Amino acid sequence: MSSLEELEGDRWGDPPAGAGRLVAAAYALRRRPVGSLDPEDLRLLIGQDIGLPHLLPVAVGLLRADPLAEGDLYPGDLLSAVLTRNPAAWRAVPEAARELRAVVTGLGGLPPGLRAEADAFLSRHTV
Repeated sequence: MSSLEELEGDRWGDPPAGAGRLVAAAYALRRRPVGSLDPEDLRLLIGQDIGLPHLLPVAVGLLRADPLAEGDLYPGDLLSAVLTRNPAAWRAVPEAARELRAVVTGLGGLPPGLRAEADAFLSRHTV
């Protein structure tokens, strides 16, 4: 599978001198094949609004199998990153938005903060 750099036709090169860990990680992850990205990689990139048209469908596929897939922060951190993206990002991937809506609709027992994010997503993304 291709990397974000290949899919987008946009090579970022090396991170700026003195870049922090987050920026350096994002630059490196853009070079990796999208199919090799784990939940933490996806959470990091999606949380920074990087590669959303390519990464949101991949993340939704993971969330379909494990709605509380966990990166390095807490159970459900990938779901939180996905749910809180700007609605405009979802308009580019409507099928992924429908799939996520189906996943979220069936979830019970979410922690209050994640439940609020899920409810906000559902209210913004009607079928």
